[in-house]
Amino acid sequence: MRDANLSLPKLAFVVMTRAALGSGVGLLASAGLPKRSRKRLGASLLAVGAVTTLPALWFVFGGRKEEMGFSGDRAAS
Repeated sequence: MRDANLSLPKLAFVVMTRAALGSGVGLLASAGLPKRSRKRLGASLLAVGAVTTLPALWFVFGGRKEEMGFSGDRAAS
């Protein structure tokens, strides 16, 4: 298992991304609101969660190349 060192704002962003995605799926599957409102809100939250997944993944897994010695900078030989 790998450890990820995230600042509090980045961790909060990742958590909110997951919460929006889960809430959107939950609203689409529930029957608590009128159908039209539920679909609109659920689709919006699902879209926000899906779109913000890429930056969240970058926060968690991005920058690993530098730790492994692949910084992308080529030293002059």
